[in-house]
Amino acid sequence: MNNHNLYAALRAAFPADLDSTAVETVGGATAGLRYSWRDLERASAMMANLLDSMKLPEGSRIAVQVEKSVEALVLYLATLRAGHVFLPLNTAYQAGEIEYFIGNAEPAVVVCSPANFGWVSKIAFKAGTRHVFTLGDDRTGSLLERAAHHSDVHTPVQSMAGDLGVIIYTSGTTGRSKGAMLSHGNMLSNARVLREYWGWQPNDVLIHALPIFHVHGLFVAIHGALINGSPMLWLNKFEPRAVVELFPRATVFMGVPTLYTRLLAEPGLTKQQVARMRLFVSGSAPLLIETFDEWKQRTGHTILERYGMSETVMITSNPYAADARFGGASERRGGTVGFPLPGNELRVVDDANQPVPVGEIGAIQVRGPNVFKGYWRMPEKTAEEFTADGFFKTGDVGRVDDRGYVSIVGRSKDLIISGGYNVYPAEVEGYINEMAGVAESALVGVPHPDFGEVGVAVVIAKPGASVNADEIVSGLKARLANFKIPKRCFVVDELPRNTMGKVQKNLLRDRYKGLFAS
Repeated sequence: MNNHNLYAALRAAFPADLDSTAVETVGGATAGLRYSWRDLERASAMMANLLDSMKLPEGSRIAVQVEKSVEALVLYLATLRAGHVFLPLNTAYQAGEIEYFIGNAEPAVVVCSPANFGWVSKIAFKAGTRHVFTLGDDRTGSLLERAAHHSDVHTPVQSMAGDLGVIIYTSGTTGRSKGAMLSHGNMLSNARVLREYWGWQPNDVLIHALPIFHVHGLFVAIHGALINGSPMLWLNKFEPRAVVELFPRATVFMGVPTLYTRLLAEPGLTKQQVARMRLFVSGSAPLLIETFDEWKQRTGHTILERYGMSETVMITSNPYAADARFGGASERRGGTVGFPLPGNELRVVDDANQPVPVGEIGAIQVRGPNVFKGYWRMPEKTAEEFTADGFFKTGDVGRVDDRGYVSIVGRSKDLIISGGYNVYPAEVEGYINEMAGVAESALVGVPHPDFGEVGVAVVIAKPGASVNADEIVSGLKARLANFKIPKRCFVVDELPRNTMGKVQKNLLRDRYKGLFAS
C-alpha cells in the first residue's frame, strides 16, 4: 500500500548524498551552522520517537509557538512522520489568544519558547495538556534534551492522503479564528504541482527569510525546497542587507511585498548581484504595481505573484514558463495572480452563484486536491463555506480577464456598500496609489447615517514627500463615480499590519467607525 505520509514523500526526494548541506543558517544565535540531509533525517527521527514514547492517541495535536529555528522545522517533520497533527502558532499571539487556541484544539503536546514557559504551561496544564516542552532558537530547551535520549531511526507512520497533517488557524479578522484542517494529500499535491509549475531545478538554492508559522514560509517555501532536494540558506529573521549579500549563492527567493520594498531600499541590489537568481516569488498580500515595475527595472527580474490561502495552500500563479492551457501565455503580469494551478478549478460567481461574464467582478470559488478538509470542530461553518458541487467560497472578490489571468479585487468582508452601490476598495486604492507622493493606501467602510456606509481613505506618503488629504479626495472626483469617492482621507505614518505584511483593515475600521456618528 502506498504511504501518503507527507514526510515520507519529502524524504524520498532527499539527494543521494545525505551528507551534503540541506540547511545553512545565516545570522542570529546559530549563524554559520550547517545541517546535512542526514541531520534532518536523524533529528526528526529522534523527535518522532520521543512523541511515540508518550503513547499519544493517533492524530494528536502538537501545538508549537516558538521562534524560527531549524530545530522547529525538524519538530514539524517529526510530527508528520509520527502521524500527529502540527499546529503552528504565531509568535506574536498573547495569553488570551493562546488560551483560545489550546482550548479549541486540545493539543496533547505544547512546545513554547523558554521565556514563555511560565505563562504558556499554566494555560496548557489548566486546559488538560499533559506535555509541555520548551524550544529556543539557540538549540536549547527541554524538547531537545528529552529527544537526545531516543533512537535516530524511525519508520514514518502509514498515512492515507485524507489524514489530517496540519491545523492552521486563520487570522480571525472577523470573529474567532478558525482552524483550517489540511491533510497530507492537500499539502503533497500542492508541493508537487508547484515543483513542476515553477520549474524547480536540480541546482536550485532557496533563501528562506519568512516566518514558519504560516502557509507561505512553512508549506510553499520549505515544501518546495525539500521536495526538490534543494538546500536552504536560512535566516531566523529577515535582514535586507543579509539577503542581498546571499543572492549570488542562491537561485530562488520568496517574500511578502514588504520584503521587496525593503530590499529595493538597499543600494547593493543590482542586476549583477542577482545575476545567478532564477525566480522571485511574492504573495500573502497584494504587490503594488510600482514595486513590481521598480523591481523589474532595478534587477532585470520579473516578480512572480501568486495567490493562496490557509484553507487551500496555493490556488493560482503567474506563469514561470509558457502555460499551454492558456494559449501558451508566459507573461507575468503585474496586478494579477496569474492562472489556476494545474488540477485547480476557479470560477467567479454573482450573488445567485451564477458565473459572471469575463472581466466582471464577483466572488471567487475554488475546487481541487489542495482544498482543505474543513474547519476544526466547526461542521456548520464548514458546510456554509462549500457549495453543493464542492467549490470552496474563498471570501475573495475578483475577476478573470479574456486571457485567463485572475485579479483579486479584495475580500468580500472589505466590500463597502454605500447608498446601495458596491465600492471595491482595491479599485479606489489603485487610483490613490498612482497619485504623486503616495506610497500606499487603504480604503475602509465606516457607518454613515445617510448612506449606511461610506469610504474612508488612509494614506502613507513616500519618504520626503508631502501629501494633502483634501487634494487626494478632489483628485479622485475627476476619475471615479461619486459614490466611490471617500468621504474623508487621513495621512498617517504607517498602516497596521499583521506579521505577513497584510494591512489589518479591521483595526482601521475600528479606529474610524465613530467619524459620522449622529
